[in-house]
Amino acid sequence: MLQNAHLETSKTYIASEDLMKTVNIAMTLKKPLLVKGEPGTGKTMLAQAIADALGKKLLTWNIKSTTKAQDGLYTYDVVQRLYDSQFGGEVADVSQYIKYGKIGEAFLSEEQVILLIDEIDKADLEFPNDLLWEMDQMEFYVQETKETVKAKHRPIVIITSNAEKELPDAFLRRCIFHYIEFPEFAQMKEIVHAHFGDIDEELMRQAVLTFYNIRRVPNLAKKPSTSELLDWLQALSADGVDPDRIAKDIPYSGVLLKKDKDIALMKKSMH
Repeated sequence: MLQNAHLETSKTYIASEDLMKTVNIAMTLKKPLLVKGEPGTGKTMLAQAIADALGKKLLTWNIKSTTKAQDGLYTYDVVQRLYDSQFGGEVADVSQYIKYGKIGEAFLSEEQVILLIDEIDKADLEFPNDLLWEMDQMEFYVQETKETVKAKHRPIVIITSNAEKELPDAFLRRCIFHYIEFPEFAQMKEIVHAHFGDIDEELMRQAVLTFYNIRRVPNLAKKPSTSELLDWLQALSADGVDPDRIAKDIPYSGVLLKKDKDIALMKKSMH
């Protein structure tokens, strides 16, 4: 079982006590952990932190709008087999044309792995339901070889969602759920220190305060995230910006905000 202290003392990931407890519960119950939250709250980094804490390999399946559940299990390269048969290649062994996806790799691994299914809500609505049987039974059938692939070790499954669309109830029932709140000021300072141990304290304080003020500007199309704050701090430090200038001039605002309208709204609201 993952001990709270492992995540707590991570050099690059600061987790709340509630999140650490939820991770432990999901592992104890052997259920996937579904993590939601706005971009920049550390959902994806959580899986890496767990892998680091447990000394296990991380397999990441990045979901796109075109991704199908089958892609995570295996694909059969029928085109290559046809090509080989036409040009005298050896095609008797069908298994050589099977390529396993991330779930297949996780099931076949000789050691337990962390399996991250990242941004599941990017796929179509049926995608989560199409994974239910395989994730419940920890096995899947390969039609071409007439073989059943069973998990040698049940992977620790972390699933992230940006809440762009609702996930099916049947899928949600099989998961442990946690919503990561955007870090408050004190936790954000811990995150900054984890990344920049020797940063100027006053520069950090002014930048973080300004960052939260910008996030409170009404009607922003895209609020700046933690990763953008870290990039901004790096830019401010590299240029040796006077901390007294930060709130007034907001140097390098394009590191924080990526839309013209958002920059205009910020300038109007904060000046």
